[in-house]
Amino acid sequence: MGILNITPDSFSDGGDFVSIERALEHAERMVAEGATIIDVGGESTRPGAEPVAEALEIERVVPVIEALASRIEAPISVDTSKPEVMRAAAGAGASLINDVYALRVPGALDVAAETGLPVCLMHMQGEPRRMQQQPQYADVVADVIAFLAARVAACEQVGIPRHRLLVDPGFGFGKTLAHNLTLLARLEQLAVLELPLLVGLSRKSMLGALTGRDVRGRVPAGVAAATLALARGAAIIRTHDVAATSDALRVYLAVAAIEC
Repeated sequence: MGILNITPDSFSDGGDFVSIERALEHAERMVAEGATIIDVGGESTRPGAEPVAEALEIERVVPVIEALASRIEAPISVDTSKPEVMRAAAGAGASLINDVYALRVPGALDVAAETGLPVCLMHMQGEPRRMQQQPQYADVVADVIAFLAARVAACEQVGIPRHRLLVDPGFGFGKTLAHNLTLLARLEQLAVLELPLLVGLSRKSMLGALTGRDVRGRVPAGVAAATLALARGAAIIRTHDVAATSDALRVYLAVAAIEC
């Protein structure tokens, strides 16, 4: 899954792809590099990020999704938590809802069910502006599993079937470095949910804490983390760095196929 942020303030690439033409060029480049899904977001969810009005988010993402739907064959995901953005994106050609709030915003469950689209439910403790202020867990893996299981049940109650759901443990969302490393080390335990697992580790601050690198220098660490995630059961890797990640995963999968 290649990341396409249509935002001025995302932590890694804010402002890089705010014009439709640049967004299209970048999406096409990511598909050529190996992305099989393009994830379009119009609101930054970095720590400390300010919320964006629903109308502005629609204004940012819908024209890009419409343009992408006519230019690329890869499915388009919309990275949003707002019900009306979900509805507008679905009408514009989005094929997946990727929600960091796991459909907890009022109205989101019903709208997601209405669209008929698959949904990725992510774990986050708190909300973006304050999520990194002393996050605490009894057991981070058990707590994440319990949260995601409850959100899956909420989806099923409004008529969203399990076969339309994915889950994301939410690396970096309300978690310390120790929490993130524990989640990655024990990622295979999320298999108990019996749902496809999406993982996003690309360029995140946990990689900076481990390596001392700035955002743009974290590609090797992100590739290593993505490969570890794949080995522990991830089905989809969400990344800014498609070419490097795709190459690493091809090597891993080629060797894994022989070992099996």
